[in-house]
Amino acid sequence: MTLPIADPWYDTCHIAPNIWLITEPRVHPIFSANMHLVTGRDADLLIDSGMGIAPLRPVVDKLRGDAKKPLILLSSHTHVDHIGAAHEFETRLVHPVEAEEQAAPSPYSLVSADIPAPLAAMFVEAGYAPLWEYLVDAVPYGGYDLAAYEIKPAPATGTVEDGDIIDLGDWQAEVLHLPGHSPGQLGLWHGESGTLFGGDAVYDGPLIYDGAGMSIDDYAATLKRLRALSVEVVHGGHDPAFGRARLHEMIDDYLALWGKSG
Repeated sequence: MTLPIADPWYDTCHIAPNIWLITEPRVHPIFSANMHLVTGRDADLLIDSGMGIAPLRPVVDKLRGDAKKPLILLSSHTHVDHIGAAHEFETRLVHPVEAEEQAAPSPYSLVSADIPAPLAAMFVEAGYAPLWEYLVDAVPYGGYDLAAYEIKPAPATGTVEDGDIIDLGDWQAEVLHLPGHSPGQLGLWHGESGTLFGGDAVYDGPLIYDGAGMSIDDYAATLKRLRALSVEVVHGGHDPAFGRARLHEMIDDYLALWGKSG
């Protein structure tokens, strides 16, 4: 099968005065994660690094303008669609319980038939059917070898935990530990603007919560915690941003589904 070429590979969108959204639109929706670049006075922050199918760093540096300013990569968690290009960045933060996975990532294939059957079934049950033959419907350049895809090791240069502060000089946000989807799932809370970067803890699509390393009990506690925040906008790990009313609606629906409303 010959796939078309998509150049540029990444889409970029300026979604707030100091925030850019970066996406990989030719990746299957379940693996097409949002990356958020937050620019600050003294440093810039990239939240997640996608699948790593094409070089990401040049795209990020072009958006930043000042490529000499320090750049921090925060991996919200270490699933394949969030750490693919982590090795391209010098400063890499992650939760301690997932640092080992980022340093020595599990192998992954772009061929859907190579995905373990239970995992593929979970994706389909969650509403992400059909899976394509490959996890992409295009390639970034001619001669791209789908079979050679790999996630490169990207050992953390530091770890962050609940309550830590990411400080860009004129913008500070609190790290939230939001387990459930994964043990070390992180979010970022900018209380001044009511902005939540939710990673895969919450996004406006079918949440994945019933697989290896996942916990419905932890997820319910995470969602209750998020419901108590004075959220104005949520930038999730997938799908478009949304507001407080939709956040509350989603949380209430999932808590009811799991029998955790009390």
